[in-house]
Amino acid sequence: MSQQNISVEAIKQALDEFPDPETGRSIVRAGQIQGVELGDGRLRLQIGLTSFAAPIWDKIREQVQELLQIRFPQLSTIEIQISKYHRPAEKLGPVGLAAKAVIAVGSGKGGVGKSTVAVFLAYGLHQAGARVGLLDADVFGPSVPHLLGTRQQPFLERGKIQPIEVDGLKVMSMGLLVPPEEAVVWRGPMLHNALLQFLRDTDWGELDYLLIDMPPGTGDVAISLSQLVPLTGAVVVCTPQDVALLDATKAITMFRRVNVEVLGMIENMSHFVCTVCGTRHEIFGSGGARARAEQLGIPFLGEIPINVQIRTHGDTGKTLECFGDSAIRPYLENISRRLVEIIVQNRRRRPVLPELTVL
Repeated sequence: MSQQNISVEAIKQALDEFPDPETGRSIVRAGQIQGVELGDGRLRLQIGLTSFAAPIWDKIREQVQELLQIRFPQLSTIEIQISKYHRPAEKLGPVGLAAKAVIAVGSGKGGVGKSTVAVFLAYGLHQAGARVGLLDADVFGPSVPHLLGTRQQPFLERGKIQPIEVDGLKVMSMGLLVPPEEAVVWRGPMLHNALLQFLRDTDWGELDYLLIDMPPGTGDVAISLSQLVPLTGAVVVCTPQDVALLDATKAITMFRRVNVEVLGMIENMSHFVCTVCGTRHEIFGSGGARARAEQLGIPFLGEIPINVQIRTHGDTGKTLECFGDSAIRPYLENISRRLVEIIVQNRRRRPVLPELTVL
């Protein structure tokens, strides 16, 4: 195509085949091309993307640029600006939750750092610009309030429970409703009702992502969740050694039995890097989760090392400060970004159908 044949319309035709990361549908037909300036071999393009895709905006920019460079090699400069585009979240299931993705974070056993990883995922998505809620569904052993260093109590307003906010992250947990030393002694039906209240009666507002920190093992909560809300998928956390991988595999089997897609595995306590000599030590082995994920046909979302700061920040209720540590932050940002990439890939394969208005 010659220089003089490039037009705004030709640019839009090329972009018509580029899918919106949230819905998987054309960004042109969705009205997300907000400006096209073309002249002297230079293109300035403004695209609107929702905060749902905020963790991968840079990658989307690169993909659009690559598409245009291939289609229009005679362009000397391509400048792409991304601005925020608002698309309301549809209400999900019988609970009426307004969230664009609901993700369970589970493990086959306790002691693998699942709750810490759930906090890392939620806050990583929030820091990247998404609207995020974190529901601690481990009714018997809620640890999220301790990890976040909060005892702030939710309150009722207009008949709805108001979740607390920690640095902009919306949080709800049984641990915020009962004293730390008090045990919750409930049977299955009471668990189901508690989850229903946390999902239906909590004023989460509009969310891009609701992450649910599951109790360890397999049991009632996963079944209840699959009945109450359509889960986007699940993330399974494990450590590298074989005994942990056996239990993680059981968790994967559980999610599959209740028709919940497993979005990926995360290997926690993957390795230890000596702060004195810089030598890497694989205390529990390493790479077990990656290998098991490959065997099971599941994406591997990344690894998190053993780090003294993760432990001390967690013990003192300052888990979010791990994002300020340059030795830890890249691992945490990577798992959040990879999670969004996998969800976006799935939606591009299976685009979300638009709402139809019945006249």
